[in-house]
Amino acid sequence: MTKSKIVGLILTAVIACSAFASGATQQAAAGPQGFNSTGMPIVSQPVTLTVLTMRWGDMGDSFTRNAWLRELERRTNVRINWQTVSNNGWSEQKAILMASGRLPDIIIGNETFNDADVMGNIEFFRPLDDLINQYMPNYRRAMIEFPAFRNVTTYPDGKMYSLANNLPKRPMTRNHLIINKTWLDRLGLAIPNTLDEFTNVLRQFKARDANGNGNVNDEYPISLQDGFHVDMLNPFGITDIYSSLMTIGRDGRPFFYPTSSNYRAGLTWMRQLWTEGLIDPESFTQNWSMITGKRMNASAPLVGVHWAWTPDADFGQWSDQYVAIAPLVGPDGNRYAGGDPNGIFAIARNQALITTFCQYPEVAARWLDEFYTNEASIQNFWGAIGTVIRANPNGTYQLNDPPRGTSADAWYWDQSLRDFGPKYVQAGFNDLIILSPTSGDGFKWEISRASDPHVMTPFPAVIYTAREQDELATLETDIRSYIDQTRARWVTEGGIDAEWDTYVAQLNRMGLARLIQIRNDAYARYTTRR
Repeated sequence: MTKSKIVGLILTAVIACSAFASGATQQAAAGPQGFNSTGMPIVSQPVTLTVLTMRWGDMGDSFTRNAWLRELERRTNVRINWQTVSNNGWSEQKAILMASGRLPDIIIGNETFNDADVMGNIEFFRPLDDLINQYMPNYRRAMIEFPAFRNVTTYPDGKMYSLANNLPKRPMTRNHLIINKTWLDRLGLAIPNTLDEFTNVLRQFKARDANGNGNVNDEYPISLQDGFHVDMLNPFGITDIYSSLMTIGRDGRPFFYPTSSNYRAGLTWMRQLWTEGLIDPESFTQNWSMITGKRMNASAPLVGVHWAWTPDADFGQWSDQYVAIAPLVGPDGNRYAGGDPNGIFAIARNQALITTFCQYPEVAARWLDEFYTNEASIQNFWGAIGTVIRANPNGTYQLNDPPRGTSADAWYWDQSLRDFGPKYVQAGFNDLIILSPTSGDGFKWEISRASDPHVMTPFPAVIYTAREQDELATLETDIRSYIDQTRARWVTEGGIDAEWDTYVAQLNRMGLARLIQIRNDAYARYTTRR
């Protein structure tokens, strides 16, 4: 989607919203014609709502032809004017839209508007508590069955300005340790089980022409970008899926891991790998293009291991040589995996917001509530029943194969809202969903079986007040930069033991105590909501 097209769509949304707002001024007292608080249709006379959502790249609006969405219009009498924008340039164009002072009726997707957008423009968004209580029985049930919905969507003022989603059939593990099994077999090595065994495998990959091309110097046991991957520290009890620099410990309490003994031990191990030449020497300087070129090198695979969503996500034509293995046993004798026991990235707020420009918020609430059923959720995550999904006579639901030449994931995005928008599946319903174990979401589910029992509870995606967000922006800029620079020096030059106390003291001078306090305050608000 071109930038000019994005601008045109945004201007269309602004104009449409202006018209709705004008109509609301004249007709608010009358309410929608023939509104029904229960049953179908939602309105006896058709009502049009404008809905804005963001899509990746040039995906466009093909998802709007989803048969379930079309049937929803017929059943409810609510017509939807979809405004679809691309993430390319969206940040700039979003600022223009906000500055216009007019928003569409509904915003769909947490990548369309985020926490900062909502907190910084709170007057544009309706608190949804009363609408939920009066017009959203499906969502009320979801909050009772799944309390995390209330936790994740309650803002610091105690109100809910957005609806959450719960994606179906999600594994718990984010990234897996992916290793070249062909290399292991060629060298007569077993799949490593412990951190020490893993380190020895890396040594063998480096020394023994693991890819079998006759060149003993072209293998990179590990190759990184920016010199680090946080999942390298999983064996040391560290995970950070939301990039907060916080981890939940085995005692259930959060801690700032870059000053922990776990982190220190992890970097000491990385320093050992570096001195033995087991980490690509270009790991601190190469860009994404360079590292991708090594992983997908045309003549032979060059990289031994990585931490990734699935093998095919990183290794392309060589992905068949790679397997995901169980988390390594760390120094304390335990296995740890990064992810979320509720399902990785399965729960998110800001999936639907009703703006204060919406003329008929009760209609919008009832329309959105229809998304919170089991069948609606799977059809808005993968695609419609009869197109992407087959409903079997025994009550199960099976995903069809994508068209030839199309990846499963690309097909799902083409046919549905996918990760974005309202969704909720009840406990047990996932057992009725049949996925292919060899492709797409089913493959991810399959390879996660070995890691899911070891997933740590992550520091959650908490909500900060506007003041806390401003403070964090200032504090984190310097603190993160200092941590990154120090880590790079310790890995490549050493000195962690001699410099550790000075490092911690410097972080304290930079305001670390305040940063941790902000994180902990937000965490306390999050965990005490019921």
